[in-house]
Amino acid sequence: MNPVAGIAAPVAIDWQAPWLAPLHAVAAGLPPDVKAGALDAAGSGTVARALTALGPAPVRFVPQAALPPGAAYEQFIFTQRAVPTRDNLHDLFNGLVWHAFPQAKLRLNQLQAGEIERLGVGATRGPLRDALTLFDENGAVLDAPAPLWEALAARDWRRLFIDQRALWREARLLVFGHALLEKLVQPRKAHTAHVLPAAGARCSVAGTDAAIAAALDSAWLAGKPFMPLPVLGIPGWCSENADVSFYDSPQVFRPRRAPDSTTTRQVLPTRPA
Repeated sequence: MNPVAGIAAPVAIDWQAPWLAPLHAVAAGLPPDVKAGALDAAGSGTVARALTALGPAPVRFVPQAALPPGAAYEQFIFTQRAVPTRDNLHDLFNGLVWHAFPQAKLRLNQLQAGEIERLGVGATRGPLRDALTLFDENGAVLDAPAPLWEALAARDWRRLFIDQRALWREARLLVFGHALLEKLVQPRKAHTAHVLPAAGARCSVAGTDAAIAAALDSAWLAGKPFMPLPVLGIPGWCSENADVSFYDSPQVFRPRRAPDSTTTRQVLPTRPA
């Protein structure tokens, strides 16, 4: 039981973890208690206030109670430019991603709101809203040399992580999905990102943000052009993967079951030669 009623026990967030790299600059401005994971489970707006205090953002952060009963979350954000925010890690990471990738988050919200306006809120989201939610919650973008991307597309995990391991020094994965970031507070081998190709993501987070926003379009996303990538397989992201036996887990590093029709269209501009 927590020593103080309504106060969530702090969690051990490793802010130097490689998957949090895109958030380092904005997270540095969090109050020490929030940064330490001491969140108010009673819903007093602790996280919303902390996110607002970080500075300019394209949306406001408001307590969850600001969302009217029955209102669609995405539509509320679109019309009010306000994000209902709970006092938990999931919404803390969501707000940090809003700060780090503001243009991409606005574009995703615009597409979500457009689908809600077109189809309403039903029992199922539909293919486009499913894809938007998948990327928003669990997405990442990968800048990598062509041989690594080809191995990923083939689900050839040995080639990707062992045979071509040295090439990862020329690669960068930026985690975008806030649900994945929340899961990685307690990292497990099975945690998997849904990845879009992103030549140029090594240049800057801001440049990557603008390029993602410009590239996202409804027809392409509805086809779910994502590649699954178990992120703890990336060299340097987990000390245990220095032993090649780490990859001997077919339930995590699964072979491709059938020819993959997923397009490898570049999301971001090709990296200069």
